[in-house]
Amino acid sequence: MKNTQLKWIFLCVLSLIWGSSFILIKKALVGLTPMQLGALRTLFAAIFLIMFSFPKLKGIRKREWKWISISAFLGTFIPAFLFAFAETEIDSAIASILNSTTPIMTLLLGAIVFGVVSSRQQALGVVVGLIGSCLLVWAGSEINPDQNYWYAGLVLIASVCYALNVNIVKKHLQQLSAVAISVGTFAVLVIPATLVLIYSGFFTAEIIQSEVVHTSLLYLVILSIFGTAIAKILFNKLIQASSPVFASSVTYTMPIVAVVWGLLDGETFRFLQIVAAFVILTGVYLANKRRN
Repeated sequence: MKNTQLKWIFLCVLSLIWGSSFILIKKALVGLTPMQLGALRTLFAAIFLIMFSFPKLKGIRKREWKWISISAFLGTFIPAFLFAFAETEIDSAIASILNSTTPIMTLLLGAIVFGVVSSRQQALGVVVGLIGSCLLVWAGSEINPDQNYWYAGLVLIASVCYALNVNIVKKHLQQLSAVAISVGTFAVLVIPATLVLIYSGFFTAEIIQSEVVHTSLLYLVILSIFGTAIAKILFNKLIQASSPVFASSVTYTMPIVAVVWGLLDGETFRFLQIVAAFVILTGVYLANKRRN
């Protein structure tokens, strides 16, 4: 199958998987702290990938481990905790929409850090997208005054991490298979995630025996296997089959899935938030649109 067809298939599947991830994070946080969620999410995904793909580690050359390690922390480890903390204060649907700024951050950092030339139209898209993000945060704080919308900034930081990661994978790890990159990523993160889990106080009788925690762990296993491990492989394949900006445009359709899940779970989504979401996606479209 040609790359043109493959990239659209990967994009659609990732939209469904990652669009559902936000509600799974919300459900897992009922019985787990953000630190526990981030660490366990990483460890469950690592166990799954290493069990089935351990031999792939042999194909990673010594000089590539540096970039895999950087990619591991920027593209997986840090965002896992940022989203967990963010969703303690803001709705899962809002987090998914703010995450759609990733293509904008990809474009910005591609120009600043990696020397990728941008057009005036793309620059306009960046401005429009950032205005939409500010509008969405303001609208959310007005509609839900009991929620701390400073936590929305954590999602934007995660978007910056993702943007750096896609540029790194495209520039420095293009020659490696997507599975090798993914299993290498989680092999790097096993020790840091274990240390965080121990520090989080997870290993106590009260937590381990709690039925609420057991339910949260079920949601987390689903999130880890599909939303982290399998999605990581698909996303690396998408980056290699397309461009960094196209790969990050998976955030166009993720919010649709996430908003539906949020509404089904009783979250409120008002007209002003719809307008803000439309402004963000317009900015993403302009930033991602090819020049004639």
